[in-house]
Amino acid sequence: MKKEGQIRIPSGCAIAAVLSRDGRRMSGEGICRAMRPMHDRSNGLGGGFAGYGIYPEYKDFTALHLFFDSREARKTCEAFLKERFEIVKSERIPTRTHPAITDEPILWRYFVSPLRSVLSAQQLDEKAFVVRAVMRINIELPGAYVFSSGKNMGVFKAVGYPEDVGAFYRLEEYAGYSWTAHGRYPTNTPGWWGGAHPFALLDFSVVHNGEISSYDANRRFLEMFGYACTLQTDTEVIAYALDYLLRVQKLTLKEAAMVVAAPFWSEIDGQSDEAVRQTQTFLRTVFSSLLITGPFSIVLGFTGGLMALNDRLKLRSMVVGEKDDRVYIASEEAAIRAVEPEAEHIFAPRGGEPVIFRVKDGATDL
Repeated sequence: MKKEGQIRIPSGCAIAAVLSRDGRRMSGEGICRAMRPMHDRSNGLGGGFAGYGIYPEYKDFTALHLFFDSREARKTCEAFLKERFEIVKSERIPTRTHPAITDEPILWRYFVSPLRSVLSAQQLDEKAFVVRAVMRINIELPGAYVFSSGKNMGVFKAVGYPEDVGAFYRLEEYAGYSWTAHGRYPTNTPGWWGGAHPFALLDFSVVHNGEISSYDANRRFLEMFGYACTLQTDTEVIAYALDYLLRVQKLTLKEAAMVVAAPFWSEIDGQSDEAVRQTQTFLRTVFSSLLITGPFSIVLGFTGGLMALNDRLKLRSMVVGEKDDRVYIASEEAAIRAVEPEAEHIFAPRGGEPVIFRVKDGATDL
């Protein structure tokens, strides 16, 4: 009989991320390597990556990554896009045959720019216009799913272990200044291509280890503002909540963290700084429906940076390390060491306190 300490019990999924604060672009091979020591945190039902800075030649255009169930779905979606966007480039997402990745849908990407006439007629800014188009495709066009919609970034995900997904998408051929990764161990939602992480909207992408017990309340609130959760995984709601808080409500990253991982009322009442107490009270009161309850660790990717955040009780593991201009985040220190054996300043973020890293001003042309 095995004794305590001899049995490995992984606490859910695997997450990892790396950022170059000098804006130096790194091959996607490194983030794939980081996921290998955390293989047992996944069960092969979902893996994925997000890379930032990977499309410099099309950096001014929105990069739409889509799954299609059929050629007919692709044709219908392309007709929808042509009514609203100038399509600068349309192509299959490059992949290689991999024995562990099967039943793949049609994988396509479009680099697009909104038609000015349509944008003006709808009286929307470009980001709101893209969000509305993404939601309509995912809701109204059967067999078509947008899973990435940012500029100079892209999400790559599938059913499979993350190291196999990375090889399938040939990530070693991409270079970005920031990468995030996820290995999925679904417990109460289906394992399918659209349900793999990261979940993304515009330039925001989220990888998540945990379970959201507040999902229904979060989802119902966001539905009032035009968001629709169609991808059958609770993590989708985090991406939309952060888009709403950061883009629509224009909160700072720290303020958004105070909403989704709000301090307990006892902590707020005991806050000695009156200005901080008033801010925390306001955010928890006004955005109470976006408090995320349940165990979680997440990494938010955005243009120019990363944010790591744990639930208030820190019920999921996450560690951070640094070396030279690079910052590493992972569920386990072993994942960081697999990429950078000499990583320094290893620490575990405190529950409910965001850890934010940004590319230095002027370090890269974002």
